Amino acid sequence: MATSNPAFKNPAFTQPNAQAFAVQTASATELQDMYNRPAAGPVQADRMTVEDTVMKSGIAFGVLVVGALAGWALGATMPALVFGAAIIGFILAMVNIFKKEPSAPLVLAYAAAQGVFVGGISYIFEAAWPGIVVQAVLATLTVVGVTLALFASGKIRASKKATKIFLIAMVGYLVFSLINVGMQLFGLTDNAFGLRSEEIFGIPLGLILGVLCVIMGAYSLVLDFDFIQRGVQNRAPRKFGWSGAFGVMVTVIWLYLEILRMIAITRE
Repeated sequence: MATSNPAFKNPAFTQPNAQAFAVQTASATELQDMYNRPAAGPVQADRMTVEDTVMKSGIAFGVLVVGALAGWALGATMPALVFGAAIIGFILAMVNIFKKEPSAPLVLAYAAAQGVFVGGISYIFEAAWPGIVVQAVLATLTVVGVTLALFASGKIRASKKATKIFLIAMVGYLVFSLINVGMQLFGLTDNAFGLRSEEIFGIPLGLILGVLCVIMGAYSLVLDFDFIQRGVQNRAPRKFGWSGAFGVMVTVIWLYLEILRMIAITRE
């Protein structure tokens, strides 16, 4: 199944491991040797697991939080560095996406850079709309928690049709965002959020888009969880747990920023 997250394009997430399905005829001596071996051999211990991926995700998000604290301080004194961190984070994201083998240092460097940006932009929004950061964080955690619970219970799953609709919606949203940024840069709109501040039947366009983005973000998380699950089932190498952590982190950061902007538009 196709996914929006290029972090999971590696064959380890899509092709079954042949060793996992190999069937051999063993002699009585070989069976006894197999019985005497430790429960987890070197090959098994080096495989991707949900627990190991969760641990790697925790480390990455820990670095993100530390970076966010630094970004919060920079947002008050040197906001230019905050947007510089956003550019560095984007470059590191591209490197992580197109790199064939996952790299823990690169994933953590991305987490640090994006943390600085998220912390700095959060400070700027908090200064304009007090209390907005707490609201956005709680809303993001709620969406992530509910999505994870529904996925774990088997009530929601990724499907080819839903993924195709999701990809089309993402392309459309990307085009709109580029047009909106262009109009703001060239002074074609003087609204704080550009076209997002325009109203349709009395409802800000940004609010409508925000709701759609939350839905898309939730489905993106479903895709992330689904491909992590496939990586574990296909016995992908353990290092690909960093790919799983990176994919989830990209989605959560995007989701938080969209919710932050949506709340700001409603309070504006």
